[in-house]
Amino acid sequence: MLMQPRKPEDNLAILRAANKHLRLVLIRLRPEQQHCSSIKPEDLSDLRTEIQRAADCVQGASLAPQASELRNESLEYRRNLEQLKHLLPDLQIRLLAEKSRLEGEKKHVAAAAAWAGASATVL
Repeated sequence: MLMQPRKPEDNLAILRAANKHLRLVLIRLRPEQQHCSSIKPEDLSDLRTEIQRAADCVQGASLAPQASELRNESLEYRRNLEQLKHLLPDLQIRLLAEKSRLEGEKKHVAAAAAWAGASATVL
């Protein structure tokens, strides 16, 4: 089934929504935000979906003459993606550190549970 090309105003609305979402994500992912526990897998999945939708708009829009608003939104989208690209390595490091911390906590809880189990049998 062939997809009908989107209207320029549809592309503009999608790009605006994507840029708004990307701006919010960029704020949440800044390095000074030390706790990654507020970032859920579905947040990253939603971001990926939003980026793919917007990328389709940018590619589709490049085939037709662009209005200045659409061109400006496309440029902002690109700037937002560049900022995201720079934040991702730091995010990966923070997520790995959080994973390590959680694994340590899990071992601590398991050791405490084993100690409590051993203490209960002694009493």
